[in-house]
Amino acid sequence: MSDGATEAGATGACAGPGTSAARQVLAAAAARGLTLGVAESLTGGLVVAALVGVPGASAVLRGGVVAYATDLKAALLGVDADLLAARGAVDPDVAAQMALGVRRVTGADVGLATTGVAGPDPQDGHPPGLVYVAVAAPRPGAEVEVRRLDLRGARPAVRAGAVAAVLGLAVEVL
Repeated sequence: MSDGATEAGATGACAGPGTSAARQVLAAAAARGLTLGVAESLTGGLVVAALVGVPGASAVLRGGVVAYATDLKAALLGVDADLLAARGAVDPDVAAQMALGVRRVTGADVGLATTGVAGPDPQDGHPPGLVYVAVAAPRPGAEVEVRRLDLRGARPAVRAGAVAAVLGLAVEVL
């Protein structure tokens, strides 16, 4: 993932490869009659921006929640406060709960989530570039798919890589 992320940063996620992945996610969801909700932390709205950059996104995208502060993950998305206190926000179970929570909050069929450390400094003992992305979808087997990423580069590259990764995971799941 990190090899494709560049210093183009936030705009690169919306104008470059993220647009293609966003189109694929929206098309796959529309073909199945599914709606999307997005919970973002380190990406700060870039995933939703990539999706709404595609004409017709409103037919599929219900909305998004930027829960940047740890306490908002619990208050807005229903992430277990004890889990957050014990492990912090950069955790695979937190990503999974964010994806499930945004489904509930937005009334969407599919939830996408990003959480991690964009840098430049570590957070809660985690290095910059450690990111978890999750997709919760109604499907047989595992309801939530979570991926760990170890992205390299400056803050914009990490954020762009997280956008690309969650959209790519959503394409796989859908």
